[in-house]
Amino acid sequence: MTTLRDLMNGSVVTATPESSVAEAARSMVAAKVGSAVIMQGTFLAGILTERDVLRAAASGQDLRDSKVSAWMTPDPHAASPDASPEEAAQIMLLNGFRHLPVVEGRQVCGVVSLRELFAARIRR
Repeated sequence: MTTLRDLMNGSVVTATPESSVAEAARSMVAAKVGSAVIMQGTFLAGILTERDVLRAAASGQDLRDSKVSAWMTPDPHAASPDASPEEAAQIMLLNGFRHLPVVEGRQVCGVVSLRELFAARIRR
C-alpha cells in the first residue's frame, strides 16, 4: 500500500512568519516547489503557497517589505506520512488547497501536492 511517505517531497522550503514574501518566493522558485512551510521555532505556524504569493503580488504591496505572516494560511491541516494518498486527497479537496504538509510527531518531514497524488494515481 502506498503512503504519503512514498509520494511526498522531502525537500521542504521553510521560512518564518517574519520573512518577506519575496524572500520566501525566491526560495520556492530555487527549489522548484509551490509552497513554503512556515515555522515558528519548531512549531508549524503556516504554509505559504504560490497562490498566496500571487494574491500578495496583486495587492500592489512591495513583496520585499510584505511579511509572510500577512499572506500565509495559519495553522494548516497536515497529514501523517503513513496516511494514504486517498486520505490526503480528501483533505485537500474538501478544504480547497493543493499542498499539504506531512508531519511526523511535531516534525515536518515533507509536503505532498495534488500533482504528486495525481501522478501516483496515473502510474497505478
